[in-house]
Parts: sequence; structure tokens; C-alpha cells
Amino acid sequence: MRILVVGAGAVGGYFGGRLLEAARDVTFLVRPSRAARLAETGLAIRSEHGDYDRPSPPTITTDAIGEPFDVVLVSCKSYDLEGAIGDFAPAVGPETVVVPLLNGLRHLDVLDARFGADRVLGGLCLISSKIDDDGRIAHLSDVHRLAFGARVPSQTNRVEAIARAFAGSKFESRASDDVMLEMWEKWVFLATLAGITCLMRASIGDVAAAGGADLADALLDECRSIAEANGRTPRASALESGRARLTAPDSPLTASMLNDLERGGRTEADHVLGDLLHRRPDPPAFDRSLLRVAYTALKAQEIRAERMARSCRPPA
Repeated sequence: MRILVVGAGAVGGYFGGRLLEAARDVTFLVRPSRAARLAETGLAIRSEHGDYDRPSPPTITTDAIGEPFDVVLVSCKSYDLEGAIGDFAPAVGPETVVVPLLNGLRHLDVLDARFGADRVLGGLCLISSKIDDDGRIAHLSDVHRLAFGARVPSQTNRVEAIARAFAGSKFESRASDDVMLEMWEKWVFLATLAGITCLMRASIGDVAAAGGADLADALLDECRSIAEANGRTPRASALESGRARLTAPDSPLTASMLNDLERGGRTEADHVLGDLLHRRPDPPAFDRSLLRVAYTALKAQEIRAERMARSCRPPA
């Protein structure tokens, strides 16, 4: 099975690297500058599950794609999806399946419109990783989980083939019986985590220490209610696990969106918080929703950062 991993960053580089480590046929789709960098320094993973170094990993640029791949694994940020689609579209043939690992659900509509729903699986990953100062992929926790599953019955055989190809790699991979429910469960947790840590500009432990654990709990319940209204009620086990992590004293946990916010970069506010807000049934006329407050705070900071960036630009 020929696998194309779109990008070689903290997420795609980690899972693609682990597949390479297991001797799978993996190629990274990257920009020419990233290809040159990887050829020079190699791909390096640092993790408590074992380090991995691969000199000159297989890479390709969009102009060099000559034939379709069997699987395209997409792990870019949601706001980069449109550009990424243009890059990997030549790799999608009649038998190709796309496995997106993006946050939220909006990306499914975009991918379905371009390639057809029969070629787009459901997918999600749970991992905390980053590119460190030396250009290595630093895995920051003990969790490295990737799940995927069929959205239509015709995809079942391909899901089983991917499960066989991913088996034996140094990450937890699983074919899901209800991948859409799992995507909703992750979305509910992530929206709560991003909303509360970005709103407070603090870790979960700091919020709890300040007496705000009940606010995280209330936001989780609000996000859960939206999922329920859309026919995807999270399981009790997922909610209990999420609530424990979101209210844990002394926890250093933050959303990666907070890092993006603090460095003045783009965030996935529209895709993680805004789209969830959009799916609420009949919001009240006087809306005091915590989710809305968190989303508005994020958008206000984005607007402020853009205004400051414009003021620093030299005149044309």
C-alpha cells in the first residue's frame, strides 16, 4: 500500500515517521524548501515510546506526482486545507482514499465536494507533539492514537486494508466502528480545552487553582449539548475522561491554539469553536454562552494581531 502523508510537521511527520520505521511504503508531500531541509537533516522523532531517525526520508513535491497513491493522510491545520487540496489532488485517483486528521467536521464537506464522499474516510488523532528548536519532532505525552473508519458502507474493505497496513507501527491505530461519533467526542473535548485555556490564557491546572474548574465543566456541558442536538451524544466514558482532564488540579494541559494565539499566529477558532456555535439549535436572543464568549475573545485577539501587523508594515 502506497501512503502519501501531506506534510512532515509535528503530526504528519510523527505518524508518517512511525510508519516508515515499520517499513511501510510512505512518501511525504512537502514544499521544495522542506524537502531540501529533510534531505539535509533527516526526519527525527523524540518520544518516550522510542526515538527514530531516518536520514533523507522519501519526499515528493506536487509537481512531481506522477500517479495516484492508495491512501492520502492529511494532517494540516484546518485553515490550510484549501491550499493542501490543490497540492495533493494529483495523488487522488479512482481507488484512492483520503484519511483526514483535522479538527472539527467542516473539512469533510470541503473534501467531499472535491473528491466525493466515497473517497473520504472519517479520521482523528490524539497526540501532543511539536517541532523543537533543533527541527526534531518532540512527542510530549504518552498518547499517540490514530483512528479511522468508514462513513459509507463501500469504504469497509479499504478501512480493513489500512488497518492491516498500520498494524505493528509504534502508535495506537484503530479502525472505528463509529468514527463520526468519535470525531464528535474529540471535537467536544477540544472545543472545551481550547475555549477555556484561550479565554483564561492559562493551563487547566491554573484555571482550577483560580477556582474556575466549574467553568470548564460548564463549557464541556454546553459543547456536549450541541453534539447531542446534532444526534451525536458523546458516550459517558468519553465525557467522564474529558471532564477529569479538563478540571485536573496542577495539570499543565493547554490547547495548541493557545500557543498560536500567544505568538500572534492564525488559529483554528472558526473551525473548532465557530463551527460548533453555528450548529447550535435556536440560540437565545440574549446569548451568554461560554462558547460564544470564548470564540469572540479569540476572534478579537486575531483582529487585534492583524491590525498591529498592518501598522508595522512599511508603506508600499
